[in-house]
Amino acid sequence: MAAAELERLRMAGAGMAIAVLTSGGDAQGMNAAVRAVTRMGIYVGAKVFLVYEGYEGLVEGGHNIKQANWLSVSNIIQLGGTVIGSARCKAFTTRAGRLRAARNLVEHGVTNLCVIGGDGSLTGADIFRSEWGGLLEELVQDGQISEEAAQEYSHLNIVGLVGSIDNDFCGTDMTIGTDSALHRIMEVVDAITTTAQSHQRTFVLEVMGRHCGYLALVSGLASGADWLFIPESPPEDGWEDLMCERLGESRSRGSRLNIIIIAEGAIDRTGKPISSNYVKDLVVQRLGFDTRVTVLGHVQRGGTPSAFDRVLSSKMGMEAVMALLEATPDTPACVVSLSGNQSVRLPLMECVQVTKDVQKAMDEKRFEEAIQLRGRSFENNWNIYKLLAHQKPAQEKSPFSMAILNVGAPAAGMNAAVRSAVRIGICQGHTIYVVSDGFEGLAKGQIREVGWHDVAGWLGRGGSMLGTKRTLPKTCMEKIVENVRQFNIQALLVIGGFEVRGGPSALFQWGGGRAGCPHPRPSLLGCRCGPGVSPALGCLQAYEGVLQLVEARGQYEELCIVMCVIPATISNNVPGTDFSLGSDTAVNAAMESCDRIKQSASGTKRRVFIVETMGGYCGYLSTVTGIAVGADAAYVYEDPFTIHDLKANVEHLTDKMKTDIQRGLVLRNEKCHEHYTTEFLYNLYSSEGKGIFDCRINVLGHLQQGGAPTPFDRNYGTKLGVKAVLWMSEKLQEVYSEGRVFADSEDSACVIGLRKKVVAFSPVTELKKVTDFEHRLPQEQWWLNLRLMLKMLANYQISLTEYISGKMEHVTRRTLSIEKGF
Repeated sequence: MAAAELERLRMAGAGMAIAVLTSGGDAQGMNAAVRAVTRMGIYVGAKVFLVYEGYEGLVEGGHNIKQANWLSVSNIIQLGGTVIGSARCKAFTTRAGRLRAARNLVEHGVTNLCVIGGDGSLTGADIFRSEWGGLLEELVQDGQISEEAAQEYSHLNIVGLVGSIDNDFCGTDMTIGTDSALHRIMEVVDAITTTAQSHQRTFVLEVMGRHCGYLALVSGLASGADWLFIPESPPEDGWEDLMCERLGESRSRGSRLNIIIIAEGAIDRTGKPISSNYVKDLVVQRLGFDTRVTVLGHVQRGGTPSAFDRVLSSKMGMEAVMALLEATPDTPACVVSLSGNQSVRLPLMECVQVTKDVQKAMDEKRFEEAIQLRGRSFENNWNIYKLLAHQKPAQEKSPFSMAILNVGAPAAGMNAAVRSAVRIGICQGHTIYVVSDGFEGLAKGQIREVGWHDVAGWLGRGGSMLGTKRTLPKTCMEKIVENVRQFNIQALLVIGGFEVRGGPSALFQWGGGRAGCPHPRPSLLGCRCGPGVSPALGCLQAYEGVLQLVEARGQYEELCIVMCVIPATISNNVPGTDFSLGSDTAVNAAMESCDRIKQSASGTKRRVFIVETMGGYCGYLSTVTGIAVGADAAYVYEDPFTIHDLKANVEHLTDKMKTDIQRGLVLRNEKCHEHYTTEFLYNLYSSEGKGIFDCRINVLGHLQQGGAPTPFDRNYGTKLGVKAVLWMSEKLQEVYSEGRVFADSEDSACVIGLRKKVVAFSPVTELKKVTDFEHRLPQEQWWLNLRLMLKMLANYQISLTEYISGKMEHVTRRTLSIEKGF
């Protein structure tokens, strides 16, 4: 959209009135959406009203409808549930109730309504909109409003945000609350796994989702569950025998536990419900295993929202206001959704219709069609789960051998990628080797063949089970070539990152530097150069390593093999992909720390925290964490700043201290500026804020690399591992001739990545052209568009000229079949 047009829209907000409500079941992230709608509405000059208790508050009116100001939604982004309340309202389902609701909106001058809820709530909003003209006529006839008011408020604009942990609304990639619900489920699964192992128990876990199996499916994929029940694909007749056979087989191979996940709406082929207690009794009677049932229930709705849900809700809330600004009487009611990493608008009733079609297909026992209507991503999840849950003998032994190694700094999700790559490779009939300690282990011959069960239990493990080292191939090329020849390795899967780690946060310590440290004098924060790590060099990772192997092909024919890189780094700075494995876990770790820091600042008052994040020169971690925690500023290398910007930020915080919100949070990427260091910012803010606020420093350091992987990283790693090995298998067939593999084309060494909606394989030699090697960055980074949202929601007066408005897309069976993001 043209810059002039966006500025015109912003001016058009003056005189508008927007009401926002949450309806139906609550979902984590609703508060972030309410905050974004409120602040974006105020930012464009509109009046914003918060409707308390959902449609019930809209019908009752009075104190349930209150005008909001900027501070009305402060400090709510980290809260679960919805602070404005939600209720299921029978009155609104009647025309009399909707008549009262219309009168209440007209009394407040509201003609724009943002509804955050599920399909029932959004369908109700569309009915309300279609009846609006008739309702106003009736109110005029009854003398409850004037004809002038009816003419002035003659049209009601509706925009919906789907808030539902079930992720059952067709057309949307993810609904608000789904990712947080998966976090709760995986926390429970991880905890139950430890007790199950101790007592050699079987656990049957029942998760929510009504008639949608998304939560069960993704948690089953992320936990490696032994058996899974979802309503979209009931088990075949005789499933009881097959399930017990597989559980017994798992125990006979040394497993000490079994996990069965069942969706609350699970059914058999005849439509009869399958209960968790029925499954438990079956296991006890037939196998004699000590079995327990855990029904997770409403714990899945509770707790703090994940980083993804906070950012998703904020982005959708801003787009909702833009959709209302652009709406005309002819514009259909729309839903703001996520497509890849971009906001889109979808016709509300198209989505509702396809959602109803899924239920109809299930009722009519057309289960394959039901899965397809859920979307390509759902179908892919189901197919991958079936591939990896149980070992199936390969149709024939292949002549190919493949080696898998981890390189560089550990990142959450690496183990999930190794597990899926090993298992899908075995399914393809390949000989699979794993290499310990990266390229150094490849040079030293630390190579062993693995089987299906050797990677059991790896999904939820953080770090790297194979071990990583920061050695580059060029330092030991001849030994690597020798072992490639000795083990007849014909394909190499490298899981790792790109950036060079070192400098500001490689090792946080108070006091002096290491022996031989080039820094002449210890600073307040001390030197962070680790032993043997210079500030400029540190963790040289997978992308550059494979590039060196490719460039050495001319000298060593043994390196003419198929190679693939799975990007795994918390920094999210690998070219060729929008997301790197581990970055979601790192953002959540940083977010949780900042939540605690904000809580501390709320108690002490008049305090500003300066928090340093990792990421090398890449500002992804700082920016996304900043949005997720409602930071006042986030300094990154890609968005240059001057001393004048720092002065403006200090003044901004000074003004903020005069309000009821007497705390501040500033994030700084570790290499955002050569001279404006964390220590410099601390001194500047302390000096300029003297007498108004005091400052504290927190360097988050390596806690961002640790912890169990998030559901996203577990599933992302699983899918990348599968797709990488399938691609490598195809390439091996292409380049196999006369009993040997010879791959010397550019497209035989690629980086696998997610670009918007699709998985793409990009030759490493091509990516070299779009890479800033000096700063270890891709030349283009999609997330820079999020910077505008960060600044706007922090109340900085900035221009809307850079805002990228969502486009209207239609929901059809064809669009649902397109490959979706993970």
